[in-house]
Amino acid sequence: MANAKTYYGTGRRKSSVARVYVKLGSGKITVNDRDVKDYFPYETLVLDLKQPLTILGIEAKYDVIVFAQGGGFTGQAGAVRLGIARALLEAGEDRGALKAAGMLTRNPRAKERKKYGLKAARRAPQFSKR
Repeated sequence: MANAKTYYGTGRRKSSVARVYVKLGSGKITVNDRDVKDYFPYETLVLDLKQPLTILGIEAKYDVIVFAQGGGFTGQAGAVRLGIARALLEAGEDRGALKAAGMLTRNPRAKERKKYGLKAARRAPQFSKR
């Protein structure tokens, strides 16, 4: 990350945070010092996080370096996707196309807290007539 201009974007999803660095390159994606296909167990997650690049048609133009922490694979993939989209904006790519595809919106859904008197967030104890 020394000689080429590097662009940064932060992505969050559920309890995951991804710090994403994008620089001109050949399309290589690295997550926590591992290849993206080695890090994420499902091909659908890899396709999902590549969406911002695919929409703009620039999969082979940028190298992506990601540091992801917290949550599980799905949350991290969503966080990486948002981080890539934000970094591409910083790099001067087309905002309109990304916005129209919903790539710039943070997904606010997270786990609901457990309430007292209940077994989970909404799950009540079993009712007994006798």
